[in-house]
Formats: sequence, C-alpha cells, structure tokens
Amino acid sequence: MGEPPESLAHEALSRPVRGGNAFEETLARLLQLIRLGLVGPGEALAPERELAARFEVSRDTVREAIRSLAEAGYLESRRGRYGGTFVCDPLPLAGGEPAAETTADELDDILTLRAVLEVGAARAAAGRTLTALERESLHQRLSELAAADPADYRRLDSRLHLTIAELSGSPSLVSLIAENRMSVNRLLDRIPLLAPNIAHSDQQHEQIVWAVLIGDADRAASAMAEHIEGSQSLLRAFLS
Repeated sequence: MGEPPESLAHEALSRPVRGGNAFEETLARLLQLIRLGLVGPGEALAPERELAARFEVSRDTVREAIRSLAEAGYLESRRGRYGGTFVCDPLPLAGGEPAAETTADELDDILTLRAVLEVGAARAAAGRTLTALERESLHQRLSELAAADPADYRRLDSRLHLTIAELSGSPSLVSLIAENRMSVNRLLDRIPLLAPNIAHSDQQHEQIVWAVLIGDADRAASAMAEHIEGSQSLLRAFLS
C-alpha cells in the first residue's frame, strides 16, 4: 500500500547543489520539497547527514537552512526517540510573503514553459504501462486534492501534477516541472482561489487522470492542455 518512499520528484529536488551560494540553494531546495507537497505537513525531513550527502554541502549548511526555515514557520524540531525535523502543520500562509513583480514577458515565459512541459508529461505518462503501485499513487493524489481544504489546495494540486510528471519516467522532466511549478505557484499565490475555478479544475483533473490510466496519450495531452489554458487565462486576467 502507498507509494515508494522516494519519488522521482523527491530525487530530482535532492540532487547535488551546483554553483551559487550553498546556503541559499540548500534553503531553496528544502522549501521546494515543502511547498510542492513532497514532504507534507507533519512529515519528517531526511536526517541532516543524509541531506548534506545528497546536496553535497556541509552539515552546518543544512543545519543553518533548517534553522532559517524553522524561524519562518516551515519546520520544527522534535526531540526524543521519534524526534527529528518535521514540516509544520499548518504551514505559513503564502500570502504573507512579499510578492515580486512579474513582467508580461516573464509571465509568458513561465506559462509557455509550463504548457510545453506538462502537456508532454501527460502524454508520456499515458504512453507508459503503469504498475499497480503507480496507478494507486495517482488515484490517491486525485482523491487527496478532491477532498482538500482551500488552504491545502495549491500544495496538493502541485503534488498531483508532479505525480503525473513522475509517471513519465523521466527524472529530468520531473526536475524541470518542479522548478517551473515553483514559479507558477508564486503567480497563483497572488490571485484569489475561486470556488468555481476549483470545481472546474477538479473536473479537469479527473479527465487527465482517467486518460493517463486508460493509456490514451492523445486524450491525456488534450485534457492537460485545456486545463493549463484555463489557468493561464485566469493568471493573465489578474496579473496582466
């Protein structure tokens, strides 16, 4: 029961830190794992030693990043036999973070890349023969999203989309979609979460998942394209 302990998306965001500021990059990776729902509220991060080995940074760097995220309300430390570093439940509201301005060209770039990546991922996922565990994982993500409270909707929405990307079987594609999804979520955090839009998105998610499960690549790609076009229209209406 359940999904494998390590998903492709989790592996993609746990790759070694390359270039730049090691602390900032490590903090960004940990925040991605949290904000994209790969480590959910109440769940534990991997131990510091393991994170340091994966990111190829010092344990002091990992410890400093964890401390900063704890101060920001994303993580908490627990002592004792079952202690460790856990994701806070509830998470801080995204609206409390400063919103950076996005130019029209930047908006076009983010949304165009999303369409190319995610439509391709849906097609690739539907083109593979899925294992029983993969099918169960997809069903689970869809059910979680359908039952989500508004505060959790975007995190679980990200998790469903990343699960579809994982089913493509391409770690490189998963990594690109995860990076792009962080940019998309920063845009989504700046617009209201509308009940009619949630209902419509849920219907579209069902169509995408159904097409992937029956192995209809053309239908999966078409359903994903329609879904993303709706999100693009909403973002452009509020942010353009």
